[in-house]
Amino acid sequence: MLSSVSGERFVALDVHKHYVVVGAVNPSQQVVLSPRRVDLDDFLSWSQQHLCLTDAVVLKATTNAWHLCDQLRPLVSSVTVAHPNLVKLITTARVKTDARDTLHLARLLAAGLIPVVWIPPQDVRELRGLIAHRARLIRQRTQAKNRLRSTLHRYNIAPPAGGLFLQAQHPWWENLSLSAVEKLRIRQDLSLLENLEPLIGEVETELTRLSGTEPWASQVVFLLQVPGIGVINALILLAAIGDITRFPSAKQLVGYAGLGASVHASGQTYQTGHITKQGRKEMRAALVEAAWMAVEHHPHWKDQFERLAMRIGKRKAIVAIARKLLVIIWHVLSKQEADRHADQAMVTRAIMEWARNKSTATRQGLSRVEFVRRELDRVGIGAEMESFVFNSRTYHLPASARSG
Repeated sequence: MLSSVSGERFVALDVHKHYVVVGAVNPSQQVVLSPRRVDLDDFLSWSQQHLCLTDAVVLKATTNAWHLCDQLRPLVSSVTVAHPNLVKLITTARVKTDARDTLHLARLLAAGLIPVVWIPPQDVRELRGLIAHRARLIRQRTQAKNRLRSTLHRYNIAPPAGGLFLQAQHPWWENLSLSAVEKLRIRQDLSLLENLEPLIGEVETELTRLSGTEPWASQVVFLLQVPGIGVINALILLAAIGDITRFPSAKQLVGYAGLGASVHASGQTYQTGHITKQGRKEMRAALVEAAWMAVEHHPHWKDQFERLAMRIGKRKAIVAIARKLLVIIWHVLSKQEADRHADQAMVTRAIMEWARNKSTATRQGLSRVEFVRRELDRVGIGAEMESFVFNSRTYHLPASARSG
């Protein structure tokens, strides 16, 4: 989406690690503020003195862009964040300086040609940051496990039965007939794994807690009815999506996730190719994971997958299922309704798992069955259900508020 803003001055910020270069043009694109460098430590006071409520400001999306946006919003008429990869005028310039970049940005804003980035609210930013932190910890855990497996493979050592990385297996690792250097590496990787597990658990506990608070609590249940999606994956998707009203159609959400097909259309040629992958990779990973779970446990999606796999192969078929799940997610979030393919028993079990995980229900002053009934009512299914089975135990539900 391109920017469409108005103002008496169009101010551009070229943000660096320790300083900002500021420049501005008027609606006729004449320079009214020559580019100047301002240290980040002094930027707020400089802005309060030199920016006006009639100014329109633009800056590229960087690590500290959101913090600067929060500082600038009370001082100016609008703040626009530009997509850095789409500002081609700057990235392809033969002569590239901070001053030129700043004025190019200002002129693009004045002309309404800035490809804008959605500015997420604070709760979305924090959830995205926590999810990214969890991903980094899991990546470190995976790397440590792969290094340990590689050591066994390098020396043709058969792994023991049972969990290879459990605490009980540490003596087995320590007694391997390897050099002192190899043993040191093994010892440190095992120590790394031992320290990472509680850190990952702490992050997942916090994610579960957040799932029971707004704005996430009223949305999570609509994703839990989609097969293959648990609480953590639901939060990954909600953090990436942010405000569902940003996407007027399911097609736009699919494109945002990078799951749309690439297209080459020129003259008489029209070809589609692989998915673009130009979107949020954590969304694609969560959706593909959910797709594999769906085709394993849900009859409707298993049938869909098998028919697709016969025609296009398993790898493409699972991506197609992931795309279909994302279309459903758009519908259930946009319309706040039940999925027509939702399995009532599966949804109930998913909600019960959510209720008991880290005492989500108790934190809200509800029993587990009261929590399950409330969430079933919220999504609009199971009004007639009186009981359900979970972990071989029968639970009796209170009456539905929708049954009357």
